[in-house]
Amino acid sequence: MWRHLFLTLPIAVITVALLLPLVATPLSRILPQQLQSLFPPLTKTLSTFRPPTANMTRPPVYFLSHGGPDVQYNTEHPAYPILQAIGKEITQKVKPTAVVVFSAHWQPEGPSDEIHANNAEKTDLIYDFYGFPPEFYRATFPSTGSPALAARILSLLSAAGIRARALSRGLDHGVFSGFNVAFPPATNPLTVPLVQVSLFASEDPDAHHALGAAVASLRDAGVVIIGTGMTVHNLRDMRRALAAPGPMPYAASFDEALKEAVEAPVAERQARMRELVKRRDAREAHPWMDHLMPLYVAAGAAGTDVGVRTWTLQEASFAWGQYRFGEVPASS
Repeated sequence: MWRHLFLTLPIAVITVALLLPLVATPLSRILPQQLQSLFPPLTKTLSTFRPPTANMTRPPVYFLSHGGPDVQYNTEHPAYPILQAIGKEITQKVKPTAVVVFSAHWQPEGPSDEIHANNAEKTDLIYDFYGFPPEFYRATFPSTGSPALAARILSLLSAAGIRARALSRGLDHGVFSGFNVAFPPATNPLTVPLVQVSLFASEDPDAHHALGAAVASLRDAGVVIIGTGMTVHNLRDMRRALAAPGPMPYAASFDEALKEAVEAPVAERQARMRELVKRRDAREAHPWMDHLMPLYVAAGAAGTDVGVRTWTLQEASFAWGQYRFGEVPASS
C-alpha cells in the first residue's frame, strides 16, 4: 500500500494544483484520506491561501506610526481617531484574508541577516517597556496566528535567498498597542489570522526593502502587509523636547523629507529612500533606525504601487506619519 501511495503522490499533487483554482470544493473532498493524514500542513496551506480570482483586488500595504504603550489609553491624542479610521478601512473596505505585520520591536538576536517568523497559533503579549502604570501590563489583544501562513512566508523568504526560521513568540507593543486602537476587539475586531515577522538586526535600507519584496506575492491572496514604527523616533531627546515650545527641528525636516522620498515616482523611490538615511538629520530623527525600517519593508512589498502619506503629526522628538501604498477597493 505505501509503495503504491508514494508512486501516486506526484499525480495527486498535480491534480490538486490543476483543480484548486477552478473549484471551491474543500480539500477534504479532493485529496485521498491517506494523503491528508500524511501532509496536513500542505492541505491546510492550500485550503487557506488560494490563488487569486479574477475579481480579487490586490490589497494596499500600510505603514502605521504606532506610538508608545499609552496610545491605546490616550483617546484624546490626535493620532487615536486616525488609527481607528485606518483600522476600519482595512476591515470594512480592504477585507483581508490575513495580516502580516513587521514591527520595529522585533530585531532578533543572532545573525544580522536572519529573519524570524512567529508560527504559533496562540501567543501571549510581550510587555517590552518599563516605567508605566500597572494596568499597561495587563493589556490584552485577542488574535489568532497561522502556522500555514508562517510556513508560506518562510518558503517565500527562502526562495528570495533570505535566511529565515520559525519560532513561537508573543506580540510586542509595536503591534498590540496600535492594533488595540485600529482594531478594538469590542467594535472593530481583527478576525483574520495575524502573523508577525521580524526585521533584520540591522539598519540596511535595501535589505529591508528586499524583505518586503520577498513577501509581496502574499497580497495576491488577499493578505494585508503592515509595517509599524514611527517616522521620527528619538526617545533620548524626549524630556528636552517636551519642554520646548514646538517639535524638534529634525522632527519636521526629516518627516517632510521622508514624505518626499516615499511619494517619489516609483522608479525613483527606493534610491530616494536609500539616500534619506544619509541625511544629517537622519541620525537625530532615528538614533537607531529600528522604527524606520518597517517603512522600507512596506515600500518593498508595495512593488509598483504608489505610496502616499495619509496623515502626520510632528510632536516633540517624534513624528506620526501614516502611509498607504496602493488603492483601497471601492466599497461593495
